[in-house]
Amino acid sequence: MLSGLDLPEKWSLIMDNLIITIGRQYGSGGHEIGEKLAAHLGIKFYDQELLTVAAKHSGLSRDLLEINDEKPMSLLFSLSTGGYGADMSINHKLFLAQFEAIQLVARESPCVIVGRCADYALRDFSNCVNVFVYADLPHRIRRISNLYEKPARVAEETIIRTDRRRASYYSYYTGKKWGSMENYDIALNTSRVGIDNAVKLIADFAQMQKDREPIG
Repeated sequence: MLSGLDLPEKWSLIMDNLIITIGRQYGSGGHEIGEKLAAHLGIKFYDQELLTVAAKHSGLSRDLLEINDEKPMSLLFSLSTGGYGADMSINHKLFLAQFEAIQLVARESPCVIVGRCADYALRDFSNCVNVFVYADLPHRIRRISNLYEKPARVAEETIIRTDRRRASYYSYYTGKKWGSMENYDIALNTSRVGIDNAVKLIADFAQMQKDREPIG
């Protein structure tokens, strides 16, 4: 349970069909928010865990899925797998495996899903709350530096590279702009609100949607 975080008893009313997707800038705390939110609500959490589900149901190697997780297909990988045409087929299979895994877990039980174009994969699901988490760059640099004991310069380079990769992946597979507000129901700046307050705000927002109109 999160210290100082009290959610209304009415949350029990929406546990049967609530799905929350979280898109995130690198270093903004999206993974931690998702994990804490899922734990507090008593629902399942998927980030890297989604790769295991995708591998199990697609027959593809989990290692292959992990290597290419949220990455557009690279030229190096293209050459290593025997040509451009073969690559495009593999690339499509990798994305489709995750896409189907997202829909599978969303149908099975309420959950929180981080990244991997989940908002797009579940665009026809009426029981979703789609969130984007971001933060000011200096805040993210400090956070990554502290978490991984990296110099600030290295942390900044990692942030820029990772965000660029995620944006490219999202745009390629959805035809939409990563982080654009029309793709989400709520966006939170964690450098202003913090991690625990972000969890509470998402919970409150989802409850507000439940009160406004039925989910599902």
